[in-house]
Amino acid sequence: MWNFWDCWFALEETELIPRYTREEMGHVWSDANKYAKWLEVELAATETLAEAGQVPKEAAAAIRARAKVNVARINELESRVKHDVIAFTMAVGESIGDPAAARWLHYGMTSNDVVDTAQALQVGDASKLIERGLVLFAEVLDVRAHEFRHTPQIGRTHGVHAEPITFGLKIANWFAENQRNIGRFRAAAEQMAVGKISGAVGNASHLGTEMEERICKKLGLQAAPVASQVIQRDRHAQYLSALALIAATLERIALEIRHLQRTEVREAEEPFGGDQRGSSAMPHKRNPVSSEQISGLARLVRSNMLAAFENIALWHERDISHSSVERVILPDSTILVDYMLSKMTAIIGQMRVFPERMLRNLESTHGLVYSGQLLQDLVEKGMPRDDAYKAVQENAMAAWESEGNFQERVAADTRIAKYLDPKALAHTFDLQRQLRYVDAIFDRVFGAHPAGEKSVAGSAGKH
Repeated sequence: MWNFWDCWFALEETELIPRYTREEMGHVWSDANKYAKWLEVELAATETLAEAGQVPKEAAAAIRARAKVNVARINELESRVKHDVIAFTMAVGESIGDPAAARWLHYGMTSNDVVDTAQALQVGDASKLIERGLVLFAEVLDVRAHEFRHTPQIGRTHGVHAEPITFGLKIANWFAENQRNIGRFRAAAEQMAVGKISGAVGNASHLGTEMEERICKKLGLQAAPVASQVIQRDRHAQYLSALALIAATLERIALEIRHLQRTEVREAEEPFGGDQRGSSAMPHKRNPVSSEQISGLARLVRSNMLAAFENIALWHERDISHSSVERVILPDSTILVDYMLSKMTAIIGQMRVFPERMLRNLESTHGLVYSGQLLQDLVEKGMPRDDAYKAVQENAMAAWESEGNFQERVAADTRIAKYLDPKALAHTFDLQRQLRYVDAIFDRVFGAHPAGEKSVAGSAGKH
Protein backbone atom coordinates (compact mmCIF):
# COMPACT_ATOMS: atom_id res chain seq x y z
CA MET A 1 0.00 0.00 0.00
CA TRP A 2 1.24 3.49 -0.90
CA ASN A 3 2.45 5.39 2.16
CA PHE A 4 3.09 9.14 2.01
CA TRP A 5 5.49 9.14 4.94
CA ASP A 6 7.62 6.34 3.53
CA CYS A 7 7.93 8.24 0.26
CA TRP A 8 8.73 11.48 2.07
CA PHE A 9 11.48 9.95 4.16
CA ALA A 10 12.98 8.29 1.10
CA LEU A 11 13.14 11.73 -0.50
CA GLU A 12 14.62 13.32 2.63
CA GLU A 13 17.56 10.92 2.55
CA THR A 14 18.60 12.18 -0.89
CA GLU A 15 20.09 15.55 -1.75
CA LEU A 16 17.46 18.00 -2.93
CA ILE A 17 19.56 19.17 -5.89
CA PRO A 18 22.34 16.61 -6.42
CA ARG A 19 23.35 18.19 -9.75
CA TYR A 20 24.59 21.27 -7.89
CA THR A 21 25.64 19.74 -4.57
CA ARG A 22 29.35 19.53 -3.83
CA GLU A 23 30.43 16.81 -1.43
CA GLU A 24 31.43 18.84 1.63
CA MET A 25 28.35 21.06 1.52
CA GLY A 26 26.13 18.06 0.86
CA HIS A 27 27.42 16.44 4.03
CA VAL A 28 26.61 19.54 6.08
CA TRP A 29 22.92 19.25 5.17
CA SER A 30 22.60 15.47 5.20
CA ASP A 31 20.11 13.91 7.62
CA ALA A 32 22.95 12.03 9.30
CA ASN A 33 24.84 15.26 10.03
CA LYS A 34 21.69 17.10 11.12
CA TYR A 35 20.92 14.45 13.72
CA ALA A 36 24.59 14.33 14.73
CA LYS A 37 24.37 18.07 15.47
CA TRP A 38 21.18 17.51 17.45
CA LEU A 39 23.00 14.89 19.49
CA GLU A 40 25.93 17.27 19.95
CA VAL A 41 23.56 19.79 21.52
CA GLU A 42 21.96 17.15 23.73
CA LEU A 43 25.35 15.92 24.94
CA ALA A 44 26.57 19.46 25.64
CA ALA A 45 23.43 20.14 27.68
CA THR A 46 23.60 16.87 29.66
CA GLU A 47 27.30 17.26 30.47
CA THR A 48 26.96 20.91 31.44
CA LEU A 49 24.06 20.06 33.74
CA ALA A 50 26.07 17.18 35.21
CA GLU A 51 28.96 19.55 35.93
CA ALA A 52 26.49 21.76 37.81
CA GLY A 53 25.10 18.80 39.77
CA GLN A 54 21.67 18.92 38.12
CA VAL A 55 22.12 15.61 36.28
CA PRO A 56 23.88 12.51 37.68
CA LYS A 57 27.43 12.40 36.32
CA GLU A 58 27.22 8.67 35.68
CA ALA A 59 24.11 9.24 33.56
CA ALA A 60 25.87 11.92 31.53
CA ALA A 61 28.85 9.62 31.05
CA ALA A 62 26.60 6.76 29.92
CA ILE A 63 24.78 9.02 27.45
CA ARG A 64 28.10 10.24 26.04
CA ALA A 65 29.42 6.69 25.66
CA ARG A 66 26.35 4.97 24.25
CA ALA A 67 24.16 7.51 22.46
CA LYS A 68 24.04 6.91 18.72
CA VAL A 69 22.17 8.31 15.72
CA ASN A 70 20.27 5.86 13.53
CA VAL A 71 18.63 7.79 10.70
CA ALA A 72 16.50 4.90 9.53
CA ARG A 73 15.16 4.30 13.03
CA ILE A 74 14.41 8.01 13.53
CA ASN A 75 12.51 8.11 10.24
CA GLU A 76 10.60 4.96 11.17
CA LEU A 77 9.55 6.44 14.50
CA GLU A 78 8.64 9.81 12.99
CA SER A 79 6.30 8.09 10.52
CA ARG A 80 4.29 7.05 13.59
CA VAL A 81 4.64 9.91 16.08
CA LYS A 82 4.68 12.71 13.43
CA HIS A 83 7.28 14.70 15.42
CA ASP A 84 10.92 14.65 14.40
CA VAL A 85 12.48 15.66 17.74
CA ILE A 86 10.40 13.14 19.68
CA ALA A 87 11.38 10.45 17.18
CA PHE A 88 15.01 11.51 17.60
CA THR A 89 14.96 11.35 21.40
CA MET A 90 13.17 8.00 21.29
CA ALA A 91 15.74 6.51 18.90
CA VAL A 92 18.71 7.91 20.80
CA GLY A 93 17.18 6.73 24.08
CA GLU A 94 16.97 3.22 22.66
CA SER A 95 20.65 3.34 21.70
CA ILE A 96 21.62 4.31 25.26
CA GLY A 97 19.96 1.16 26.51
CA ASP A 98 19.85 2.08 30.19
CA PRO A 99 16.47 3.71 31.02
CA ALA A 100 17.92 5.20 34.22
CA ALA A 101 20.51 7.10 32.20
CA ALA A 102 18.36 7.75 29.12
CA ARG A 103 15.72 9.60 31.15
CA TRP A 104 18.17 12.49 31.55
CA LEU A 105 18.43 12.98 27.78
CA HIS A 106 16.67 16.20 26.69
CA TYR A 107 16.18 17.13 30.36
CA GLY A 108 14.66 20.60 30.81
CA MET A 109 14.69 21.33 27.08
CA THR A 110 12.13 21.97 24.38
CA SER A 111 12.41 20.88 20.76
CA ASN A 112 13.71 24.15 19.39
CA ASP A 113 16.38 24.38 22.06
CA VAL A 114 17.86 21.49 20.11
CA VAL A 115 16.77 22.33 16.57
CA ASP A 116 17.67 26.02 16.49
CA THR A 117 20.95 25.57 18.32
CA ALA A 118 21.98 22.66 16.12
CA GLN A 119 20.95 24.62 13.04
CA ALA A 120 23.40 27.33 14.09
CA LEU A 121 26.13 24.68 14.09
CA GLN A 122 25.15 23.50 10.61
CA VAL A 123 25.03 27.04 9.28
CA GLY A 124 28.44 27.67 10.84
CA ASP A 125 29.91 24.71 8.96
CA ALA A 126 28.24 25.80 5.72
CA SER A 127 29.50 29.35 6.23
CA LYS A 128 33.11 28.20 6.54
CA LEU A 129 32.84 26.50 3.16
CA ILE A 130 31.27 29.57 1.55
CA GLU A 131 33.81 31.97 3.02
CA ARG A 132 36.60 29.71 1.78
CA GLY A 133 34.99 29.85 -1.67
CA LEU A 134 34.77 33.63 -1.55
CA VAL A 135 38.44 33.97 -0.64
CA LEU A 136 39.55 31.54 -3.34
CA PHE A 137 37.44 33.48 -5.84
CA ALA A 138 39.08 36.71 -4.71
CA GLU A 139 42.53 35.23 -5.30
CA VAL A 140 41.66 34.28 -8.87
CA LEU A 141 40.17 37.72 -9.54
CA ASP A 142 43.31 39.34 -8.13
CA VAL A 143 45.58 37.34 -10.43
CA ARG A 144 43.55 37.92 -13.58
CA ALA A 145 42.96 41.60 -12.87
CA HIS A 146 46.71 42.17 -12.70
CA GLU A 147 47.25 40.02 -15.77
CA PHE A 148 45.04 42.34 -17.82
CA ARG A 149 45.70 45.56 -15.91
CA HIS A 150 46.90 47.35 -19.05
CA THR A 151 44.86 45.50 -21.69
CA PRO A 152 42.76 48.18 -23.46
CA GLN A 153 39.07 47.50 -23.88
CA ILE A 154 36.12 49.66 -24.81
CA GLY A 155 33.82 50.50 -21.93
CA ARG A 156 30.15 50.20 -22.77
CA THR A 157 27.08 51.97 -21.42
CA HIS A 158 23.61 50.89 -22.54
CA GLY A 159 25.47 48.24 -24.57
CA VAL A 160 26.98 51.01 -26.73
CA HIS A 161 30.65 51.99 -26.96
CA ALA A 162 31.46 54.71 -24.43
CA GLU A 163 35.12 55.37 -23.46
CA PRO A 164 38.23 53.19 -23.10
CA ILE A 165 38.94 51.13 -19.98
CA THR A 166 41.14 48.09 -19.46
CA PHE A 167 39.93 44.54 -18.99
CA GLY A 168 41.88 44.43 -15.76
CA LEU A 169 39.92 47.42 -14.50
CA LYS A 170 36.69 45.54 -15.18
CA ILE A 171 37.94 42.54 -13.18
CA ALA A 172 39.17 44.82 -10.38
CA ASN A 173 35.59 46.08 -10.12
CA TRP A 174 34.43 42.49 -9.64
CA PHE A 175 37.15 41.94 -7.03
CA ALA A 176 36.08 44.98 -5.01
CA GLU A 177 32.46 43.83 -5.01
CA ASN A 178 33.51 40.35 -3.90
CA GLN A 179 35.45 41.88 -1.01
CA ARG A 180 32.31 43.66 0.14
CA ASN A 181 30.47 40.36 -0.10
CA ILE A 182 33.08 38.78 2.16
CA GLY A 183 32.53 41.48 4.78
CA ARG A 184 28.75 41.25 4.55
CA PHE A 185 28.77 37.48 4.68
CA ARG A 186 31.07 37.34 7.70
CA ALA A 187 28.79 39.71 9.59
CA ALA A 188 25.69 37.70 8.65
CA ALA A 189 27.34 34.39 9.60
CA GLU A 190 28.34 35.86 12.96
CA GLN A 191 24.72 36.87 13.59
CA MET A 192 23.71 33.25 13.00
CA ALA A 193 26.23 31.83 15.49
CA VAL A 194 23.82 31.88 18.43
CA GLY A 195 21.98 29.19 20.33
CA LYS A 196 19.09 29.12 22.77
CA ILE A 197 18.31 26.76 25.66
CA SER A 198 15.61 28.95 27.15
CA GLY A 199 12.61 26.65 26.91
CA ALA A 200 9.17 26.67 25.38
CA VAL A 201 8.55 30.43 25.53
CA GLY A 202 12.05 31.78 26.12
CA ASN A 203 11.74 32.49 29.85
CA ALA A 204 14.51 30.00 30.81
CA SER A 205 12.35 28.78 33.68
CA HIS A 206 13.63 25.18 33.66
CA LEU A 207 17.40 25.51 33.38
CA GLY A 208 18.11 29.22 33.88
CA THR A 209 20.16 31.71 31.92
CA GLU A 210 23.53 30.68 33.40
CA MET A 211 23.08 27.09 32.20
CA GLU A 212 21.97 28.35 28.80
CA GLU A 213 25.13 30.42 28.42
CA ARG A 214 27.36 27.58 29.60
CA ILE A 215 25.79 25.06 27.21
CA CYS A 216 26.07 27.43 24.27
CA LYS A 217 29.69 28.23 25.14
CA LYS A 218 30.52 24.52 25.16
CA LEU A 219 29.17 24.41 21.60
CA GLY A 220 31.16 27.46 20.50
CA LEU A 221 28.07 29.67 20.28
CA GLN A 222 26.79 32.80 21.95
CA ALA A 223 23.49 32.51 23.79
CA ALA A 224 20.79 34.63 22.16
CA PRO A 225 20.21 37.51 24.61
CA VAL A 226 16.47 36.96 24.35
CA ALA A 227 14.39 34.46 22.41
CA SER A 228 10.86 33.11 22.29
CA GLN A 229 10.60 29.38 21.65
CA VAL A 230 12.80 30.09 18.63
CA ILE A 231 15.70 32.32 17.72
CA GLN A 232 14.22 35.30 15.91
CA ARG A 233 14.29 34.97 12.16
CA ASP A 234 15.62 38.41 11.26
CA ARG A 235 19.03 36.78 11.66
CA HIS A 236 18.16 34.19 9.03
CA ALA A 237 16.80 36.87 6.70
CA GLN A 238 20.09 38.77 6.97
CA TYR A 239 22.00 35.59 6.23
CA LEU A 240 19.89 34.80 3.15
CA SER A 241 20.30 38.42 2.04
CA ALA A 242 24.08 38.05 2.17
CA LEU A 243 23.84 34.86 0.11
CA ALA A 244 21.54 36.60 -2.39
CA LEU A 245 24.05 39.42 -2.79
CA ILE A 246 26.82 36.93 -3.48
CA ALA A 247 24.62 35.25 -6.07
CA ALA A 248 23.79 38.63 -7.63
CA THR A 249 27.49 39.47 -7.95
CA LEU A 250 28.17 36.13 -9.61
CA GLU A 251 25.27 36.72 -11.98
CA ARG A 252 26.60 40.19 -12.85
CA ILE A 253 29.94 38.66 -13.81
CA ALA A 254 28.27 35.80 -15.66
CA LEU A 255 26.12 38.22 -17.65
CA GLU A 256 29.20 40.22 -18.64
CA ILE A 257 30.99 37.09 -19.86
CA ARG A 258 27.91 36.09 -21.83
CA HIS A 259 27.91 39.48 -23.56
CA LEU A 260 31.64 39.42 -24.23
CA GLN A 261 31.33 35.92 -25.74
CA ARG A 262 28.73 36.98 -28.32
CA THR A 263 29.97 36.33 -31.86
CA GLU A 264 29.90 40.03 -32.77
CA VAL A 265 32.01 40.92 -29.70
CA ARG A 266 34.17 37.84 -28.90
CA GLU A 267 36.50 39.60 -26.47
CA ALA A 268 36.43 36.77 -23.91
CA GLU A 269 34.83 33.38 -23.52
CA GLU A 270 34.34 30.84 -20.78
CA PRO A 271 36.42 27.64 -21.01
CA PHE A 272 35.30 24.99 -23.46
CA GLY A 273 36.42 21.40 -22.82
CA GLY A 274 38.07 19.21 -25.43
CA ASP A 275 35.16 16.77 -25.54
CA GLN A 276 32.49 19.39 -24.83
CA ARG A 277 29.71 19.91 -27.36
CA GLY A 278 27.71 23.08 -27.70
CA SER A 279 24.71 22.00 -29.74
CA SER A 280 23.10 18.78 -30.86
CA ALA A 281 22.38 20.34 -34.26
CA MET A 282 25.20 22.88 -34.83
CA PRO A 283 28.70 21.50 -34.25
CA HIS A 284 30.28 24.95 -34.44
CA LYS A 285 28.55 26.29 -31.33
CA ARG A 286 30.55 27.30 -28.21
CA ASN A 287 27.83 28.58 -25.92
CA PRO A 288 28.37 30.28 -22.52
CA VAL A 289 26.34 27.57 -20.80
CA SER A 290 28.12 27.73 -17.44
CA SER A 291 27.59 31.47 -17.19
CA GLU A 292 23.95 31.03 -18.17
CA GLN A 293 23.62 28.36 -15.48
CA ILE A 294 24.92 30.79 -12.87
CA SER A 295 22.45 33.44 -14.05
CA GLY A 296 19.61 30.97 -13.59
CA LEU A 297 20.69 29.69 -10.18
CA ALA A 298 21.02 33.26 -8.89
CA ARG A 299 17.28 33.66 -9.40
CA LEU A 300 16.63 30.76 -7.04
CA VAL A 301 18.86 32.18 -4.33
CA ARG A 302 17.16 35.57 -4.57
CA SER A 303 13.72 33.98 -4.35
CA ASN A 304 14.82 32.12 -1.21
CA MET A 305 15.73 35.46 0.34
CA LEU A 306 12.10 36.55 0.02
CA ALA A 307 10.97 33.39 1.80
CA ALA A 308 13.41 34.15 4.64
CA PHE A 309 11.82 37.58 5.09
CA GLU A 310 8.37 35.98 5.18
CA ASN A 311 9.60 33.76 8.03
CA ILE A 312 10.23 36.69 10.38
CA ALA A 313 6.58 37.12 11.36
CA LEU A 314 5.45 34.19 13.55
CA TRP A 315 2.46 33.86 15.88
CA HIS A 316 3.18 35.00 19.43
CA GLU A 317 6.15 33.05 20.85
CA ARG A 318 6.31 30.71 17.88
CA ASP A 319 4.44 28.79 15.23
CA ILE A 320 5.81 26.22 12.82
CA SER A 321 5.27 28.02 9.51
CA HIS A 322 8.97 28.86 9.18
CA SER A 323 10.19 25.30 9.71
CA SER A 324 9.17 23.75 6.41
CA VAL A 325 10.53 26.77 4.55
CA GLU A 326 13.94 26.55 6.20
CA ARG A 327 14.23 22.84 5.39
CA VAL A 328 14.47 24.06 1.79
CA ILE A 329 15.98 27.55 1.72
CA LEU A 330 18.94 27.06 4.06
CA PRO A 331 20.32 23.91 2.43
CA ASP A 332 19.43 25.00 -1.10
CA SER A 333 20.85 28.52 -0.83
CA THR A 334 24.14 27.49 0.74
CA ILE A 335 24.47 24.54 -1.64
CA LEU A 336 23.82 26.76 -4.66
CA VAL A 337 26.15 29.58 -3.59
CA ASP A 338 28.89 27.06 -2.82
CA TYR A 339 28.43 25.54 -6.28
CA MET A 340 28.22 28.91 -8.05
CA LEU A 341 31.41 30.17 -6.38
CA SER A 342 33.30 27.06 -7.42
CA LYS A 343 31.95 27.27 -10.96
CA MET A 344 32.72 30.96 -11.39
CA THR A 345 36.20 30.57 -9.90
CA ALA A 346 36.92 27.96 -12.58
CA ILE A 347 35.40 30.16 -15.30
CA ILE A 348 37.49 33.21 -14.39
CA GLY A 349 40.63 31.16 -13.86
CA GLN A 350 40.39 29.44 -17.26
CA MET A 351 38.61 32.18 -19.21
CA ARG A 352 40.04 32.86 -22.66
CA VAL A 353 40.72 36.54 -23.33
CA PHE A 354 41.35 38.10 -26.75
CA PRO A 355 43.26 41.40 -26.35
CA GLU A 356 43.63 41.92 -30.12
CA ARG A 357 39.87 41.67 -30.57
CA MET A 358 39.36 44.08 -27.68
CA LEU A 359 41.61 46.64 -29.35
CA ARG A 360 39.99 46.09 -32.74
CA ASN A 361 36.53 46.64 -31.24
CA LEU A 362 37.75 49.74 -29.42
CA GLU A 363 39.01 51.20 -32.70
CA SER A 364 36.01 50.08 -34.77
CA THR A 365 34.22 53.42 -34.47
CA HIS A 366 37.27 55.27 -35.83
CA GLY A 367 37.83 57.55 -32.84
CA LEU A 368 34.25 58.30 -31.80
CA VAL A 369 35.01 57.09 -28.27
CA TYR A 370 37.17 60.19 -27.69
CA SER A 371 34.26 62.61 -28.17
CA GLY A 372 33.98 63.24 -24.43
CA GLN A 373 37.66 64.09 -24.16
CA LEU A 374 37.37 66.37 -27.19
CA LEU A 375 34.45 68.21 -25.59
CA GLN A 376 36.42 68.70 -22.37
CA ASP A 377 39.56 69.91 -24.18
CA LEU A 378 37.59 72.44 -26.22
CA VAL A 379 35.95 73.84 -23.08
CA GLU A 380 39.34 74.09 -21.36
CA LYS A 381 40.67 76.03 -24.32
CA GLY A 382 37.86 78.58 -24.05
CA MET A 383 35.10 77.39 -26.37
CA PRO A 384 31.60 77.86 -24.88
CA ARG A 385 30.34 74.46 -23.74
CA ASP A 386 27.13 74.42 -25.78
CA ASP A 387 28.98 75.49 -28.92
CA ALA A 388 31.61 72.82 -28.27
CA TYR A 389 28.95 70.14 -27.70
CA LYS A 390 27.17 71.01 -30.96
CA ALA A 391 30.39 71.00 -32.99
CA VAL A 392 31.53 67.67 -31.56
CA GLN A 393 28.12 66.02 -31.88
CA GLU A 394 27.62 67.16 -35.49
CA ASN A 395 30.95 65.62 -36.47
CA ALA A 396 30.32 62.53 -34.40
CA MET A 397 26.92 61.85 -35.96
CA ALA A 398 28.30 62.37 -39.46
CA ALA A 399 31.22 60.03 -38.76
CA TRP A 400 28.84 57.47 -37.23
CA GLU A 401 26.56 57.43 -40.26
CA SER A 402 29.38 57.34 -42.81
CA GLU A 403 31.72 55.14 -40.73
CA GLY A 404 34.36 57.76 -41.42
CA ASN A 405 37.38 58.78 -39.37
CA PHE A 406 36.24 61.02 -36.54
CA GLN A 407 39.68 62.51 -35.82
CA GLU A 408 40.21 63.52 -39.45
CA ARG A 409 36.73 65.02 -39.61
CA VAL A 410 37.14 67.21 -36.51
CA ALA A 411 40.63 68.26 -37.62
CA ALA A 412 39.05 69.74 -40.73
CA ASP A 413 36.37 71.62 -38.78
CA THR A 414 37.41 75.28 -38.50
CA ARG A 415 35.34 75.75 -35.34
CA ILE A 416 37.45 73.12 -33.58
CA ALA A 417 40.77 73.98 -35.26
CA LYS A 418 40.45 77.49 -33.83
CA TYR A 419 40.98 76.03 -30.34
CA LEU A 420 43.00 72.84 -30.92
CA ASP A 421 46.05 72.60 -33.20
CA PRO A 422 47.11 69.19 -34.63
CA LYS A 423 49.43 68.47 -31.67
CA ALA A 424 46.69 69.21 -29.15
CA LEU A 425 44.23 67.14 -31.16
CA ALA A 426 46.63 64.18 -31.16
CA HIS A 427 46.75 64.46 -27.37
CA THR A 428 42.94 64.38 -27.31
CA PHE A 429 42.90 61.08 -29.22
CA ASP A 430 45.69 59.47 -27.18
CA LEU A 431 44.52 56.11 -25.79
CA GLN A 432 47.12 56.07 -23.02
CA ARG A 433 45.87 59.42 -21.76
CA GLN A 434 42.49 57.77 -21.15
CA LEU A 435 44.12 54.97 -19.16
CA ARG A 436 46.71 56.95 -17.19
CA TYR A 437 44.99 56.48 -13.81
CA VAL A 438 44.50 52.72 -14.03
CA ASP A 439 47.48 52.04 -11.75
CA ALA A 440 46.20 54.51 -9.18
CA ILE A 441 42.80 52.80 -9.17
CA PHE A 442 44.49 49.41 -8.77
CA ASP A 443 46.40 50.75 -5.77
CA ARG A 444 43.11 51.80 -4.19
CA VAL A 445 41.54 48.39 -4.80
CA PHE A 446 44.43 46.04 -4.08
CA GLY A 447 46.78 48.22 -2.04
CA ALA A 448 50.02 49.77 -3.26
CA HIS A 449 51.91 46.52 -3.79
CA PRO A 450 53.02 44.35 -6.71
CA ALA A 451 50.65 41.55 -7.67
CA GLY A 452 51.12 38.50 -5.47
CA GLU A 453 53.10 40.32 -2.74
CA LYS A 454 50.20 40.39 -0.27
CA SER A 455 47.82 37.51 0.37
CA VAL A 456 44.25 38.16 -0.64
CA ALA A 457 43.07 35.79 2.07
CA GLY A 458 44.84 37.85 4.70
CA SER A 459 43.31 41.11 3.49
CA ALA A 460 39.90 39.78 2.49
CA GLY A 461 37.96 41.84 5.00
CA LYS A 462 39.84 45.10 4.49
CA HIS A 463 38.54 46.26 1.12
